[in-house]
Amino acid sequence: MSAGRKKVLIRRFSRDTIAGYLPAAGFVQDDALELLDLSGRVMPIPLSEVKMVLYVRDFNLTEKDPERTLRKTFLSKPRTEGLFIRLKLRDEDVLEGLAPLDISLMDSAAEDKGVQFTPPDVRSNVQRIFVPRRAIENMDLLAVITTPSKKKPVAPATSDKSLQEQLFATELPPNSRPN
Repeated sequence: MSAGRKKVLIRRFSRDTIAGYLPAAGFVQDDALELLDLSGRVMPIPLSEVKMVLYVRDFNLTEKDPERTLRKTFLSKPRTEGLFIRLKLRDEDVLEGLAPLDISLMDSAAEDKGVQFTPPDVRSNVQRIFVPRRAIENMDLLAVITTPSKKKPVAPATSDKSLQEQLFATELPPNSRPN
């Protein structure tokens, strides 16, 4: 196994899941994913059958919810930098995530024919999600989230005398009495 291969679960539209290993990028060859399965064989999977590829921390090969995803959408607007996107898939499933805010988004779309993004629940087993273009019915950009710019300190007004010096330099009128 190559050091660049990551653990993945491939969810197909037929609702079955295949576990194996894929590189982080550049894994599409001739409109198929070249998956290295758990027995060590390279298995081509047509992109038209793939609903999503889930990059996972560890394999949990149970029948129900092997990816252990808790949430598919954000509870509120995310704070991490990126493109806040919502995908509607061919089977009416809805996913939200944060796509990168740099050229790697275009690299993924051109080279791998799909979109890679970070899921809403980063504490779950799923670290990244890849959705092929053929699986996407609709994609909405909900927000562009950037880091707040640092506020520049306001320079104090430059005057000959400070405000305090001006207050005490004024002379009192002759009819005023000090306390």
